[in-house]
Amino acid sequence: SLFRLKDLEVAKLGDSDVHVKMLAAPINPADINMIQGTYAILSPLPAVGGNEGVGEVLEVGQRVTTLKPGDRVIPAGSGLGTWRTQGVFPEEMLLKVPSDIPVLCAATLSVNPCTAYRMLADFEPLAPGDSVIQNGANSGVGQAVIQIAKASGFKTVNVVRDRPDLPKLVERLMALGADHVITEEMLRKPEMKDIFKSIPKPRLALNCVGGKSTTEMLRHLQPKGTMVTYGGMAKQPVMVPVSAFIFRDVRLRGFWMTQWRKDHAQDQKSLASMMDTLYQLIQRGQLTAPACTEVPLQDYKAALEATMKPFTSSKQILLL
Repeated sequence: SLFRLKDLEVAKLGDSDVHVKMLAAPINPADINMIQGTYAILSPLPAVGGNEGVGEVLEVGQRVTTLKPGDRVIPAGSGLGTWRTQGVFPEEMLLKVPSDIPVLCAATLSVNPCTAYRMLADFEPLAPGDSVIQNGANSGVGQAVIQIAKASGFKTVNVVRDRPDLPKLVERLMALGADHVITEEMLRKPEMKDIFKSIPKPRLALNCVGGKSTTEMLRHLQPKGTMVTYGGMAKQPVMVPVSAFIFRDVRLRGFWMTQWRKDHAQDQKSLASMMDTLYQLIQRGQLTAPACTEVPLQDYKAALEATMKPFTSSKQILLL
């Protein structure tokens, strides 16, 4: 295994540093990809895994202005290395979170809900009543898309892989606010026409799968609609019929949250307004943490294995 649990000295607190006691950190697919070396970011080794999580400030350096002991914080960017009990980080690498945000919501906030928020906001000017179609709808991003769309008045058509406990999954996604939950097989069936009698054809498609699922989903996009790819779980390319380009002028785009943060590093306003919207949705009960399994840090091996299993519908959260 690539992992070992190690005891390290906590670094000395510099003037602009913050000493944080980590509380909880999830294991995301991107964390695993980073470790396998198949991701666009490679950390110099040895490295601490984990790109998101929530902690509590224990102590701050004398030049720190935005944080004080007792504050809750989450990473401002990727690569923080959140799978640890304590750490000393530069102030600018942390964002303060309101203290009434539940721990599991805060721990899972900086990657998936932010990705969902940006994809719904940045590619198509959606208005209440418009619809969005997405595959991998039971993923962390998928669950956030359903909830943020519902709160914004957008309809969602949610595609999931067929599985043994399908009715249970459908029920869970409907409870989050999904309008329709269908399997990949259903995408090719004539019954799809019935769905689009009650809601308009989607202007936006969100793809984290690739392969056949994506090609089928694309068929239902409105002319001039946009498909945004943010993941490739099937490890297969995106195939697009020529006719979709010529006769429907569909747009294909990509999205990576890490890149968005880099591009907006000087634009604190955009970041603050996104975070405030997400905090408010959480405070109103309109955005919840994904289904989670809480695992003590020493059982990290079991948590990693569970993350790699097919049809995982619960996110493993390390309790630190």
